[in-house]
Amino acid sequence: MAIKKKTSGKAVIAKSKKGSGAKKSKKTLLVKKKVTAKKAIVLKKTGVKKQTPIKKVVVKKLTTKAKPIVKNKKVSVKKLAPKKAVKKSLSKKPINKPVKKAVAKSVKPTNQELKTKVEKKTSVEKKTPAQVAVNVEKTLKVGVKTRKQLVAEPPQPVIEVSNHPKTKVKTILISQPKPENDKNPYYDLSKKYNLIETFRQFIKIEGLPVKDFRNQRVDILEHKAVILTSRLAVDHYFRMCNEMRVTVPESMKYFCINEATAYYLQKYIQYRKRKIFFGHQTIRDLVDVIRKNKEEKFLLPAADVHKEQICDFLDAIGIKYTKAIMYRTVSANLSDIKNLNDFDMLVFFTSAGINSLKQNFPIFKQGSTRIACFGAATANELKKHGYRLDVYAPNPKNPSMSGAIDEYIKEANKR
Repeated sequence: MAIKKKTSGKAVIAKSKKGSGAKKSKKTLLVKKKVTAKKAIVLKKTGVKKQTPIKKVVVKKLTTKAKPIVKNKKVSVKKLAPKKAVKKSLSKKPINKPVKKAVAKSVKPTNQELKTKVEKKTSVEKKTPAQVAVNVEKTLKVGVKTRKQLVAEPPQPVIEVSNHPKTKVKTILISQPKPENDKNPYYDLSKKYNLIETFRQFIKIEGLPVKDFRNQRVDILEHKAVILTSRLAVDHYFRMCNEMRVTVPESMKYFCINEATAYYLQKYIQYRKRKIFFGHQTIRDLVDVIRKNKEEKFLLPAADVHKEQICDFLDAIGIKYTKAIMYRTVSANLSDIKNLNDFDMLVFFTSAGINSLKQNFPIFKQGSTRIACFGAATANELKKHGYRLDVYAPNPKNPSMSGAIDEYIKEANKR
């Protein structure tokens, strides 16, 4: 009986031992959970992530792979060296020199190209003035908007200038009215060479009477477009309309030779409400606009002595127009000028000015006074009356009268 009790006691003790161990294991698990939870909270606050052993392996692999890359980067380390080291390396190894030599060789012209260039230069230098005055195509501007239009200009006539010995020029008489502003090329010439300039108009313009205009049998209202070549043409066109009691319609189109003439129309009409076109200096600037209005019939107010170039140009384009003489040029009274020989140079711009010279000074002998003319018609009229031509414009070098005079005085005043 006693043995049974012992065995039962041992069994009880074993059971008790087992129960206490189970309790301890439960406590340890709870403690571990609390610790892990605290660690997780701390890690969240600090932002540090828990590294797994797998990541450590990956890092090892990357470090092993990066080793050969670091070895290869030794070449790139030299590029990041200081400036002195870079300069030495470039000086030791001239890499770009052979490339530059190759480019220079390709740019050098051959012997044949040099020969052709020399031949071209000699051919240009040997050209005569007649060969220079060949048909030239220019890019022209039309109205306010610039448009490229190719027009073949007629050849300029070749006019011979005398070889009279050039002496100093101090006084000049210009057959034009005195300019209102100081912005004038002739004022610049006087400042440049210390010249004494006098402006005196040799011609006077008179309006044609209505009786003489009616003899031309021109109906103004038949025309729906007007070509205005100057401010005088504007004044006498509206004067004739008022005297004949003709109201100009608002639909009338105005083609002006330059911008100044176009703005001068404000004196008679409202500029904004009309169709106004203008060029830059010549009738050729209006080629594109005139061709678009071919169906219209044009009126050309002109003087009794006018340039035939405009009429020839309109005939060449094939435009219907009527030339109406509305004003005429008359010789002015030049009794205030006592002696023309007091002037070293006389400047004329129209053939009417030459006629006025002959009419007012019939006994005038040119002698040492130089005469400058603008335009072929003026030069031909001068030669008809037996005078000598010393300066002519426009020429290939100087398109303006002031430029031609400037070139002449440069040579004359040197001596």
